[in-house]
Amino acid sequence: MSDPSTASSDSAEVLEAPIPVVPAPYHSPEREALQRQAREFATSRVLPLANELDPRKGEIPRSVLDEMAALGYFGITVPSGYGGLGLGAFEYCMVAEELARAWMSVGSIIARAQGAGTGVADEDRRGELLRRSAAGEWIGAIALSEPDAGSDLAGVETRAVRDGDDFVVTGHKRWTGNARAADFIQVLVRTDDPEPGERRSAGLATIVVEKERDGFPDGITGTPIDKIGYHGFVTWDLEFDGLRVPVVNQLAAGDQGFASTQAWLNIARVHTAARAVGLARAAVEDSIGYLQERRQFEHPIGDFQALRFKLATMAARVEQARSFYQHVAHRLDAERSAGGASIETAEPCAREAAMVKLLATEMAAEVTGDGIQLHGGNGYTTERQVERHWRDARLTTIFEGTSEIQMKIISDRLLPRPGTSRALPERPADHPEHVVLAQARTGLSPATVRSVAVPSRSTRAARPRIASAHAARPDLRHDARHPAERRRVAAGQGHRRRDPRALPRALALPARTRVRPGGGGRRRRGLRRRPGRAGARPVTLSHLRAPPPA
Repeated sequence: MSDPSTASSDSAEVLEAPIPVVPAPYHSPEREALQRQAREFATSRVLPLANELDPRKGEIPRSVLDEMAALGYFGITVPSGYGGLGLGAFEYCMVAEELARAWMSVGSIIARAQGAGTGVADEDRRGELLRRSAAGEWIGAIALSEPDAGSDLAGVETRAVRDGDDFVVTGHKRWTGNARAADFIQVLVRTDDPEPGERRSAGLATIVVEKERDGFPDGITGTPIDKIGYHGFVTWDLEFDGLRVPVVNQLAAGDQGFASTQAWLNIARVHTAARAVGLARAAVEDSIGYLQERRQFEHPIGDFQALRFKLATMAARVEQARSFYQHVAHRLDAERSAGGASIETAEPCAREAAMVKLLATEMAAEVTGDGIQLHGGNGYTTERQVERHWRDARLTTIFEGTSEIQMKIISDRLLPRPGTSRALPERPADHPEHVVLAQARTGLSPATVRSVAVPSRSTRAARPRIASAHAARPDLRHDARHPAERRRVAAGQGHRRRDPRALPRALALPARTRVRPGGGGRRRRGLRRRPGRAGARPVTLSHLRAPPPA
């Protein structure tokens, strides 16, 4: 934030940005203390470091990682029995927001621990790795994407071939952050090809490559990827050429391996939403200071309504996204507590995780861009922090699944997936919508309609039921919808027989029934009976105005 002391002496009192607090539904003294601690560490230790190192693409010093380990940030979700804080996704995301507000890379590095790379089969070995993870001594890198397999992880082609007690790994991975500085690399590989009829994820496995810090083992060659942002640690392009990995380092295989990766991504997406909120919040806080500092036309530019309203909208969107990620994190914790599962195997909440990732990251990209706009030309320089917030926020819409992938995840849980059955959910025969539409088509009473109503998309199968209804109610055979017809029947003058297929069409409306806009007048076009015409009359919106039957 800009130094308030630089504001003009004749201006009003300079207001500081409001400090976010844990809201009442989720508040506890322990969470409040943890949030305050993380905020103080981010402000006093991380922010000055970011201002110094980010312009020259420097890496997070090991001394800072050690301080974070001492505070327990690498073991927030690790059980206390293994030296972790034993907390949940809510606290994990809350700390990540505070750290990302200062420098997103620091808010991201904590995800490389939290028990990652510890799910080996041997229980003693697993406990040892969990303790190392909580202590900040088992910080890893995640190698999922490949040049031809990014969003489509089931298309992974990196091979791990069994050779005695080892896997021999050959392939190419991309976008592996922190790979050289890590203690391990968690790699998604293919051990077998799927059989015909199997899912494409069959044959995938996750293995852990143990390594020394600040180097690569024999069989791995790394090339740094030059990025426009997200500095603090280096992102690598990795070539695997005959790397040997013990079979005991396999974490999961087959659909289980793919499912565990997806579950990890669900946690990562909520974590990314929290980081995005931290970045957008930083833009809002910096803009609050700058709008009071910068003067034009003999006024602080914060006096101009257009800029005030833009800032108000930015702040509102940040609060909205924060509330959403807190809700999803709380759900993850509630499901984990109910099932006694670890955070990696908690109820995925895949739809909600995708929703919050989509909305929060798109919000952050736009809000940080608005922050640059509020700073004017100064925002387009490295002299101000807001350009760093924008560069980092822009990435959040891409990693951990692009915004388009989040939309696919959401829509696949709202609609049938392309290529699957297009059938819509069956509705009861007496569903109010069916009754109202059938009443409009036939003129029958709601009770009569319900007595012969059939499911809307089962006309052919329902014909025996309609025939039975005809036998029980002969009066339904005639075209009873028209008052003149009803009078003819009452006078014993007979009636015109209608097309026997018309009643099923009237009472069993197809899903794509076309309703023509129009009023209720009988002289409107299309509503006048044509001589000799069989079938139900056209439906107009005016016929649907009657309230549905009780």
